[in-house]
Amino acid sequence: MTPALPPLILLAGPTASGKTACAIHLLERQLPVELVSVDSALVYRDMNIGTAKPDAATLARAPHHLIDLISPLEAYSAAQFRNDALQVMAEITARGKIPLLVGGTMLYYKALLEGLSDLPEADPALRAQLEADARTDGLAALHARLASLDPTTAARLHPTDSQRIQRALEICLLSGEPMSALLARQQASPLPYRTLQLALHPSDRAVLHERIALRFRQMLQDGLLDEVRELQQRYPALHPDLPSMRCVGYRQAWLHLAGEDNLPTLIDKGIAATRQLAKRQMTWLRGLPGWQLLDCLAADLPQQVEQQVQRWLDAGPAH
Repeated sequence: MTPALPPLILLAGPTASGKTACAIHLLERQLPVELVSVDSALVYRDMNIGTAKPDAATLARAPHHLIDLISPLEAYSAAQFRNDALQVMAEITARGKIPLLVGGTMLYYKALLEGLSDLPEADPALRAQLEADARTDGLAALHARLASLDPTTAARLHPTDSQRIQRALEICLLSGEPMSALLARQQASPLPYRTLQLALHPSDRAVLHERIALRFRQMLQDGLLDEVRELQQRYPALHPDLPSMRCVGYRQAWLHLAGEDNLPTLIDKGIAATRQLAKRQMTWLRGLPGWQLLDCLAADLPQQVEQQVQRWLDAGPAH
């Protein structure tokens, strides 16, 4: 008889949808869960306000795995997340607890649920050459070059998405094949878990947009600009093209501190960028199978999440 797979709970959703509050509610209801962050911004140390990182009191009450892993000068990939998450999940399961993955970085969920293709590692020399080509010829020329080598990937990338255009070109040139062909051969790596996939989704996007605007303004009141100033002082090598400073909020704050935007423009750009992030997160969710949607605007959302989890746990493994 095949042994039952251990349980795993995934709780995803766009920014400002209430994921952390729901996760902490489950913990405080004495469910045997340990929280694992699925957030590409929370991995950075010293970036607290703009990432909406839970404060020290909350983390003392509800510890999160996979936060504060690296400095803002470093990079962290979906492959690293998958490896780290699988290790942490195995440790949690060995303790007799249930991993509860909570966050909004959908690429990380996809990497975890579907596995990763065997793409070539970054090549610093080639990357430097592509960056030089972008400065000399313009990003449109690089996008056109990608379109000639890999029209499928070029069609889905925005012509101004420099990071992804350069990476796709790098993969084509290193492997001799289009990135789209490599991804198509991707082998799924089934997780050794029985999963419950809950996704928070707004019944009214306008209300979510209001939440986003309120939260961004609150971040500014809480000292986002001071936080970025402190990061610049603490990490002299920090620059706006690093992945950490491309996080929503930090990019806009950097431009303001550099004198490029006034405060009203910073606020408008920050809110608009966060709304765009939420839109991308919801698009990702619609494209990934197996998620059960819950209205993140429901007044009793934490209780609804708890009921779904409890029913699922009570039902036990399918036979």
